Amino acid sequence: MPADLDLILRHADKVVPEPELAEKLALKRPLRVKLGLDPTAPAVTLGWAVVLRKLRQFQELGHTAVLIVGDFTAQVGDPSEKGAQRKRLSAEEVNAYADNVLGQFGKVLLPDNLEIRRNSEWLASLDMYGLLELTSSATVAQMLERSDFANRYETGSPISVMEFLYPLLQGYDSVAVEADVELGGSDQLWNLMMGRVVQERYEQEPQVALTMPLLVGTDGSQKMSQSLGNYIGVEDPPDEMFGKTMSVPDQAMGEWLRLAADFDEEAAARIEGALEAGETHPGDAKRHLARAVVHLYHGESAAAEAEEAFDRVFRDGGIPEDISSHQLGGDSVVNLPALIREAFDISGAEARRLISQGAVKLDGASVEAQELPRAELAGKVLRVGKRRFTRLID
Repeated sequence: MPADLDLILRHADKVVPEPELAEKLALKRPLRVKLGLDPTAPAVTLGWAVVLRKLRQFQELGHTAVLIVGDFTAQVGDPSEKGAQRKRLSAEEVNAYADNVLGQFGKVLLPDNLEIRRNSEWLASLDMYGLLELTSSATVAQMLERSDFANRYETGSPISVMEFLYPLLQGYDSVAVEADVELGGSDQLWNLMMGRVVQERYEQEPQVALTMPLLVGTDGSQKMSQSLGNYIGVEDPPDEMFGKTMSVPDQAMGEWLRLAADFDEEAAARIEGALEAGETHPGDAKRHLARAVVHLYHGESAAAEAEEAFDRVFRDGGIPEDISSHQLGGDSVVNLPALIREAFDISGAEARRLISQGAVKLDGASVEAQELPRAELAGKVLRVGKRRFTRLID
């Protein structure tokens, strides 16, 4: 297998049709490799980074990365895997998210061989004639080949005509940028294949679809999602990135080695083999993983410092060097759940639960009381759970 193709296929889920990818690479010209991301949340996560790094690999091989910020399609909403109609976002919400994520792509992608486009450039000006032309690309029967549409149709769940438009609009993106290859998560394969259908309707050479596996979140059970809170952002501070990675369940480590840390198959299999043989402790392997993740986004020295900070806090029972401070109120007796709610933006019910579980400490000593004299709090470090610290000031 040619080295270029071997690198591109590493960790990939599906390539359809795979022979066409080899044919396109043999053209000896820079391919236009498209990735569309809808800005529906403020952070670029390690989950997004899986496919972004694949796009970077194409850049490193001399191809052109075409990153489409779906500011128009985000307002329509991709119904993939939702099983129900999605709540629409306003233009203001989408543009705010887009502004947030644009600066974060540089954590993964190279500045060379890169085009960043917003699909409102061509979709917002599409007139009725153009829209009718686009809808003629596919039939209702083709739409119902998509499993989530088919399931909802069978159960009588509503499917709006606008939802049928989403994959066609995504396909039109491929026409607008003349994509040779389109990347996406494994849940996007149907949409990517619809891009081939739309390109053929507009007499373009159809793109190759390449999908990457979806990274499981820090909970080890559901795919990484900002709405679920089980994510790590590429701009998270090194200490936080290291600590969150150390919390990933052992059973997800193999997936994280390959997808989050980008270990090659041989290196990942070697670590997995050592774990299975009992030659490596899971905690040591996870440290290796956490260092690699932080190294990817912050560099080697930041990874070493993050590990030292982790040890200082979690192994040695220390306190982070740069913790926030929280001003105590004027009451002589302080309600602790209310204080925790104000200091860490968590609910009062959650605060009471953490107190009852012994997860709340003052200067390292567990606290079980719901109320404490103000004088006993001033100047002390309040710790809630493993990672929340603040110094209480008078």
